[in-house]
Amino acid sequence: MNPWINADVLIVKKWTKNLFSLILNASIEPFHAGQFTKLALYDNSNTLNRKKIQRAYSYVNAPSEKNLEIYIVRVINGQLSNLLYNLKSGDKIFIKKKSFGFFIIDEIPDCETLWMFATGTGIGPYCSILKEAKNVNRFNHIVLIHAVRYQNELTYLPLMKELHEKYNGKLIIKTITSREKNKSSLTGRIPFLLHSKVLEKSIGLSINSQNSHVMLCGNPWMVKDTFLFLKNNRNMDKHLRRKKGNITMENYW
Repeated sequence: MNPWINADVLIVKKWTKNLFSLILNASIEPFHAGQFTKLALYDNSNTLNRKKIQRAYSYVNAPSEKNLEIYIVRVINGQLSNLLYNLKSGDKIFIKKKSFGFFIIDEIPDCETLWMFATGTGIGPYCSILKEAKNVNRFNHIVLIHAVRYQNELTYLPLMKELHEKYNGKLIIKTITSREKNKSSLTGRIPFLLHSKVLEKSIGLSINSQNSHVMLCGNPWMVKDTFLFLKNNRNMDKHLRRKKGNITMENYW
């Protein structure tokens, strides 16, 4: 059983007109950094047969933190995301008591360099993992890459910089914008920047099947295209419990 329970809305942080974070308080069961939950609200458009509208969202907060934080993109004509965007402090929503997923650090095999690729709100699970900082000493380097369309969508860049300081040289951060040029970020799509080797040259490390593991989270097209590039050009394959590999993936819709 995994019942719905009530979550209290503490804060709604509206970063842009389409990006926001919910700060919640709820008596969920302990979860692992990198896991996701489900949020729900009733569909008030159908008063005769009210059904819950539900979607899956990852935690940004570390499991050890008191409040829950969820990073969400507001989808045009999206049923739930618009309702969530318009929530106010003091409102209540439904959340699952138990969390889901295996996109967690304990599932990643030992390696020299752990690469974390994210697009958009896919940065959430990495924030949770890196804030919790458990079982990360197995890696000599951790490379966190966040790709967005525009620079103002790098919502969690201040947190990423705090984590960079916290990790004292172990954590390398690189940002990418796909639709505008900025001197602080690379420009383009992740698969293109890998194919041209611009990304790896900017970091000073290479991705290979001997000493690297790659985590992919976010836009399913990025996940698919990057996976195919790594499979065809770097001799890397999906990591499974029954068969060790070099790539762990999580699609975000």
